[in-house]
Amino acid sequence: QGQVVESGGGVVQPGDSLRLSCAAAGFTVDDYAIGWFRQAPGKEREEISCISRKAGGTSYADAVRGRFTISRDNAKNTVYLQMNGLKPEDTGVYSCATLPDCGSTRYYTWGKGTQVTVTS
Repeated sequence: QGQVVESGGGVVQPGDSLRLSCAAAGFTVDDYAIGWFRQAPGKEREEISCISRKAGGTSYADAVRGRFTISRDNAKNTVYLQMNGLKPEDTGVYSCATLPDCGSTRYYTWGKGTQVTVTS
């Protein structure tokens, strides 16, 4: 089923932007839905965005809607998460995963995650 590898995390200030990448290997990125998840310190992992297989419909958690944008580049076999207007509460480990489609609770492949820290 291949693998996914996240990158692009870092330490930024409130209001800054970051773009996370989820690179797919061993499969074509639009064969599956790709979800972005966040686990903040001391909290459970939550799904924050998803892009559906093929048609590429998108969904967002209320906490990030309007600030984050998920997109897919089939030529690069990569899904991106553009994060603007970052807040301290956006701090956490961001992971991507493949799933049958957005809304599913069945996951095929997880990456190891990338740390995002928003601090002044």
